[in-house]
Amino acid sequence: MRRQLVSLTLAGLASIATVAAGSPAVDDNAAAAAPTVAVQRVSLPVPGLRDEATMVLVGTALIALAAAVRRAA
Repeated sequence: MRRQLVSLTLAGLASIATVAAGSPAVDDNAAAAAPTVAVQRVSLPVPGLRDEATMVLVGTALIALAAAVRRAA
């Protein structure tokens, strides 16, 4: 169990490090030089899963993860 926890922790830290390394550097001069543009906001329906379906999928995944951890212990 400890070995799995360590490997999951290392994998999580590696993924966080790649996301942090891939983000662009902030340039204050470029933001100050950008011209002001008037834009009208239009709300469009977002294609994808509804909130209820997403919650069901996440709950199912958590139950499956708990079962796997319980069997491994």
